[in-house]
Amino acid sequence: MVDNLQFTMENRERILAVENSFMPSGKPLLAPGRILVGEGRLLKLCRRKPQPKVFFLFNDMLVYGGIVVPGRWYSHQHILRLEELEQENLEDGVGMSNQWLIRTPRKSFHISAASLEEKQAWMEHIERCRLERLKQLGFPAVMKPFATTWIPDAASAVCMRCSEAFNVTQRRHHCRHCGYVVCNSCSKARAVLKHISSKPVRVCRRCKDSLCEQEVSKGTVRKKDSFEEMPEYEESSDEDQEENHTHTAWFNTYREPEPLYCFFNPKHTKPPQL
Repeated sequence: MVDNLQFTMENRERILAVENSFMPSGKPLLAPGRILVGEGRLLKLCRRKPQPKVFFLFNDMLVYGGIVVPGRWYSHQHILRLEELEQENLEDGVGMSNQWLIRTPRKSFHISAASLEEKQAWMEHIERCRLERLKQLGFPAVMKPFATTWIPDAASAVCMRCSEAFNVTQRRHHCRHCGYVVCNSCSKARAVLKHISSKPVRVCRRCKDSLCEQEVSKGTVRKKDSFEEMPEYEESSDEDQEENHTHTAWFNTYREPEPLYCFFNPKHTKPPQL
């Protein structure tokens, strides 16, 4: 009983510390039954290049954000629900060793760890928490459509639809449906991709035609009314300052009836001082 009470108090302090580190823009993280399982720094493949992000694994969600002050302040909080998440193991790539793929309905991206052992630990802990979450909710392991992984800006010097070269005035954009790097002219259309957003998002010309044909074949919309050009609602994500990898640590905290895995960070024993 004493051990359980102590664990509950320590877990609450750790979650509050994480919550405060994202303030004032972050969402509240403390909730009944929520446990902070692990935390660490991983590389996330962003539009221009891999960027360091801080990741927090809870027993019901994965939270990550940009690093402002390491171990103290973070920005651009993103919350991924584990019941909607899927992982895929990947081989090492150029500039991204020990990488794997995270898929969710709204966002899919590559991440990498500092070592193979750390990668395996993250993947195993995420999968274990995901399966426990599905079991708790009584959901079958059936996923919604996943968001397409964006192709990095550096992968193409020209539009992947019209082959127009990019320059200072001809900026790169991404089609939210296929993930291709495209120019503004080839991506003026907007479409509602329900698994990504309830608002229209940028799609390329070819995807617009394909989606339009699908809707027409279903009889849900007239072709001339489909996917008109609209103002862009979704902006590209900001890049955060570059930092180096730091090692992720895990330890066993035994609590009946099974052990829980937690990362202990001395800086998170209490919320940061404002």
